[in-house]
Amino acid sequence: MSKITELTAELARPVVEACGCTLWDVEYVKEAGSWYLRLYIDKVGGVSIDDCEAVSRGVDPLLDEADPIPDAYTFEVSSAGADRPLKKPEHFAAFMGAEVDVKFYKAVNGQKSVTGILAGYDDGAVTLQVGSDETTYDKQEIAFVRLHISF
Repeated sequence: MSKITELTAELARPVVEACGCTLWDVEYVKEAGSWYLRLYIDKVGGVSIDDCEAVSRGVDPLLDEADPIPDAYTFEVSSAGADRPLKKPEHFAAFMGAEVDVKFYKAVNGQKSVTGILAGYDDGAVTLQVGSDETTYDKQEIAFVRLHISF
């Protein structure tokens, strides 16, 4: 899987950047019996449907030519989203000080999730500030970290 996502990122990055966007993430997942290859893009001021279409039209022929995936799949391009997952060190660095939601594999201190200010990131360990308390969670405990959305 990682070879597919890495090759896709390599092929897509120049097209994404030429469209004035940045490549946030690439995922290749099986959902309901079908495979999906997804590019998540970001842009200052927000990603439009036109941005997604331009990236899709630019990357699709490159994927056809390179043919990194032997099976049938659906190719999608979308915005990273307001509640985007933070996965890579550069994601955490970009949103240090932002409010995030951390979901755990199993309850930690009686909680399956916690919301707090991202105060640190070190090799997968995430430090959150909740009120005046700071707590560091090991990466083995964390299912995912997403930006928090307040309404």
